[in-house]
Amino acid sequence: MSAPGRDVAIVAFAQSDHRRRTDDLSEVEMVMPVLHEVLRQTGLRTSDIGFTCSGSSDYLAGRAFSFTMALDGVGAWPPISESHVEMDGAWALYEAWVKLLTGEADTALVYSYGKSSPGSVRDVLTRQLDPYYVAPLWPDSVALAALQAQALVDAGHTDEAALAALAARRRTDAAANPHAQVTGARPQGEYVVAPLRTGDCPPIGDGAAAVILAAGDRARELCERPAWIRGMDHRVEAHSLGVRDLTDSPSTRLAAERAGVFDRPVDTAELHAPFTSQEVVLAKALGLGDGVRINPSGGALAANPVMAAGLLRFGEAAAAVHRGDSDRALAHATSGPCLQQNLVAVLEGDPR
Repeated sequence: MSAPGRDVAIVAFAQSDHRRRTDDLSEVEMVMPVLHEVLRQTGLRTSDIGFTCSGSSDYLAGRAFSFTMALDGVGAWPPISESHVEMDGAWALYEAWVKLLTGEADTALVYSYGKSSPGSVRDVLTRQLDPYYVAPLWPDSVALAALQAQALVDAGHTDEAALAALAARRRTDAAANPHAQVTGARPQGEYVVAPLRTGDCPPIGDGAAAVILAAGDRARELCERPAWIRGMDHRVEAHSLGVRDLTDSPSTRLAAERAGVFDRPVDTAELHAPFTSQEVVLAKALGLGDGVRINPSGGALAANPVMAAGLLRFGEAAAAVHRGDSDRALAHATSGPCLQQNLVAVLEGDPR
């Protein structure tokens, strides 16, 4: 939906250095430096924040209500207005945006984190599947992505050479990103699940991200060039993979339409595409041409901390607006198998 009545912007963004393992850090220790940095950028203190929302997964942590422990990194005393989503942090941002639109708060802190290293994230993500027909078969996240990739190859939308070239571009771009986990073009490696090779798949790693939202004049006080959220929308595909065309993403297209993406061209797009084949699907659904810079940060192929990778796309798109590298950016996050859920937003800077 477009932003009704009240202007809300992302005014600050911070992230951790994304690493293959963080055995030496708890979730709190991983999150705290990121929270301190995002607050430092604005000069705000925790007590100045009107609403706090986080995104994470108890399945990754292996214990119930694990997000309550991460609140130690925020400081929950004196009492704060706080919420949590069992989703990527991009959906926490969506909740905070709605909160600010209602006028119930003027500022919001959004953060998310994920430690994929302790277990098999491929197996953990099977818990997203239909529990009656698909989950009992135990297809993991890479096998399902390979099913989608093969459908694209069979339809003539791409081939293995094109996917390899895409992977090389993204990781070459990531060389300029000091927080990226994997940088630089490299051999595609062996098949993980055909037609996907190692290079077509995201790295497994740990990381955290945070953004601050502010409304109206407060945003201009906190940031020289706020990234105004002009529209944001979330749509979902059918749960059953068998009734979907895996070569297309109508939910992404509809979310983009409702968010106002197609009203006029964007110059930058941060797409949450953990697999090379998924970027092909998203770019097609969004109609992104050669003039659009796609994932200049390297995207999820360079760093993919589960539950934070989507929020990273929003943060990177906002940071491009803050720096003046973008005037109108698209931010996208996904969740579920084969791009099942898709959240799309338009971020704009003030005219220069």
